[in-house]
Amino acid sequence: MAKLNSYKFKGIGASSGIAIAKVFKLVEQKIEISDQKVEDISTEIQIFEEGVKKSVSQIEKIKKLATKLAKDELEILDAHILIATDPVLKEDTINLIKQGYSAAYSLKETAKNHTNFLLETGDEYLMARATDIKDASQRIIKNILNLNILDLSAIDKDVIIVADDLKPSDTAQLNSYVKGFATNIGSKTSHSAIMARSLEIPAILGVSDILEKVENDDILAINGDLGYGIINPNQEEIEEFERQKANFEAEKEKLQEFLNKKATSADGKKVVIAANIGSVEDSYAAKKVNADEIGLFRSEFLYMDRSNWPSEEEQFLSYKAVIESQNPKKVVVRTLDIGGDKTLKYFDFAKELNPFLGYRAIRLCLDKLEIFKTQLRALVRASEFGNLAIMFPMVASLDEFFQARAVFDEVYNQIKAKYPNVAPKSNIKIGIMIEIPISAILADKFAEHVDFFSIGTNDLIQYSFAADRMNEKVAYLYQTLNPGLLKLIKMTIDAAHAKGKWVGMCGEMAGISMLYRFY
Repeated sequence: MAKLNSYKFKGIGASSGIAIAKVFKLVEQKIEISDQKVEDISTEIQIFEEGVKKSVSQIEKIKKLATKLAKDELEILDAHILIATDPVLKEDTINLIKQGYSAAYSLKETAKNHTNFLLETGDEYLMARATDIKDASQRIIKNILNLNILDLSAIDKDVIIVADDLKPSDTAQLNSYVKGFATNIGSKTSHSAIMARSLEIPAILGVSDILEKVENDDILAINGDLGYGIINPNQEEIEEFERQKANFEAEKEKLQEFLNKKATSADGKKVVIAANIGSVEDSYAAKKVNADEIGLFRSEFLYMDRSNWPSEEEQFLSYKAVIESQNPKKVVVRTLDIGGDKTLKYFDFAKELNPFLGYRAIRLCLDKLEIFKTQLRALVRASEFGNLAIMFPMVASLDEFFQARAVFDEVYNQIKAKYPNVAPKSNIKIGIMIEIPISAILADKFAEHVDFFSIGTNDLIQYSFAADRMNEKVAYLYQTLNPGLLKLIKMTIDAAHAKGKWVGMCGEMAGISMLYRFY
């Protein structure tokens, strides 16, 4: 391939920073696995189990070497161990082996089915989890086939890694010689992106064909904040990147002094910066950057990528870990919000013409009361360990809120009788998410009964304009500064404040700092 000169590219800036170094191409070894039948079933099962055991041992070794990672980042590797030893993955794989397929083929097919399920949800967070299953299963397959596994910790010169996809177990091995990475695929919510941010390595993901465009020892310059880079930059471009890097490092040093200070505008207006999380691990990351509180814990992720409903005890332990880690800061937990693009493989969603406007969120919970009550029991029990607020999603009428509140009251009284140390009922604030236009219009009525609102701006925009935010053909309608939309938001805020209630905001609009005066 001809050497590219000063070729510019754009991707997703997944981890801040600026780097200039030679390319290290990480090319994933292609593994051809035949579906040819085997005769010795018991031997294949043994080979599979030994492959799992060896893989777990390797991941444990990576954990010990990953000294720069914080506790929560190391738990990502623990998640890989959980995937490798997952009883459902094991059962499905062994079932295929019993049908006469090899251990490697059986695991490949099982992992493909599990990852396809997550990818088909269309949810960015769950799609990122598919990478973890792929990573863990590929390691096991390589061990089954006795193939070499590259040790990235052995890199001994300054490089920027370029790969199709950099797996979390790869990222955990990166040493100080690795100055950054760029990949063909990936997202901001992937575990690799999380680890890159922890290690403070600049990363650009989702760069189409980047692996095919570079050669080892090409010079690469990347800007992880803006998500762009240059292959073989000229001298002028190198000097510009070096200037940007010096400015970035100076700004980073300056910002350290603000880490433990409250966010206040130049005119003295205080702003609460809350974290949006989907797991216990995310709550540790929020604590690390000193988030003021947890503004949204998306509890649906506790229900996904598993084969059955999470028990009360499982949920309790997760909620307890998050609430306890943040105490005395507030944790707002959104109750189960499934339906639409978030499905469960163990729950049969009836086919709907428009699932985003159908059987989902609070509507489903009020219909499946035992599922709803199990979650509320776990939440009330966890209230003993910190500052809990509970939020109901997709509430479209006062009647829905009254029903949900009545279920909470019933559950609270039952749990209080059994666990006397739970928080007083008045301490557990109950609110709703404003994401349907009718709820914003009726905000003054809701404000008489709820403790708080949280405005879900992404869905509020989608439902206000009747435009699917994932459909590129109607993307022009996704107008965050439309006067009608701003009026809905202002109505909601004014209605809450008139009753002395607080309002949170999540979604894309929460990050538009210029709007703070309007709110």
